[in-house]
Amino acid sequence: MVWVVSDGKPGHVNQSLGLAEALARSIPTAIHTLRVPPALRTVLAWTLRRPLAPGLPAPDLILGAGHATHLALLAARRAHGGRAVVLMKPSLPRRCFDLCIVPRHDGIEADARTLVSEGALNRIRPALDADPAQGLILVGGPSAHFDWGSTAVSRQIDTLVERTPSMRWTLTTSRRTPTDFAAQLPVSPALDIVPHTATPPDWLPTQFARCGTVWVTPDSASMVYEALTAGAAVGVFDLPTKPYSRVARAVEQLADAGRVTHLASWRATGTLPRVTPPLAEADRCAHWILEWLRKNQHED
Repeated sequence: MVWVVSDGKPGHVNQSLGLAEALARSIPTAIHTLRVPPALRTVLAWTLRRPLAPGLPAPDLILGAGHATHLALLAARRAHGGRAVVLMKPSLPRRCFDLCIVPRHDGIEADARTLVSEGALNRIRPALDADPAQGLILVGGPSAHFDWGSTAVSRQIDTLVERTPSMRWTLTTSRRTPTDFAAQLPVSPALDIVPHTATPPDWLPTQFARCGTVWVTPDSASMVYEALTAGAAVGVFDLPTKPYSRVARAVEQLADAGRVTHLASWRATGTLPRVTPPLAEADRCAHWILEWLRKNQHED
């Protein structure tokens, strides 16, 4: 039994479910999602060993991402048993948890109980029949890591669409995209614009399954890793980076490794390589956890 402790934030839940589903692919198991209780109830549950999910089978693993899940992870382990796995650099000491899976950009060194992942985990599966002539453009917005400019991004999209006459593009925005952005986009029969408010929950995985070419604004780092997991050829638009940004440095490391291509490089070469095999971090992390459990199955 795998419990996923959820803070209700889609990005965090996506990470935990991605790992839970990868575990289930290796060893069939049930997955149960448990919402973080109010703070006072969580504190009481931890202090008094009160069950957080009475009636459920005891968990083997309890997964959580997001600072709000930390105490609930520990309270659930204390009351129900199992191993607590946190999917981030935790705000509590790492020794509080059985295992930690930390994205490389968080700057944590791996050890016997800590695995460093390439970006945040996700639920995307490799696309088997994606068409390289179908392109997907994913637009974010202002962030703590890049200097956003709606005009600069829209001009880069204009260049991309103009220089790929054989491509059919689908573009979607995000909750962070400024309201003035859509009006600046190029008008082209080759470009379909789908606002994020018009996308159902399964829309993005469906697009990754059919689009073999994906361009992303680098502030949407999680989308970059999802596109790499789908096995697409991935490009990133050019935005000025803010000083000391670990996320910006992580995107640059992907570019240095040849996994993604900056727009400026693509304009110079005209090539957007597709790196194989696809990124498979959720599966790698699942295998690491199962191997750790095998080695430590008799540990108290």
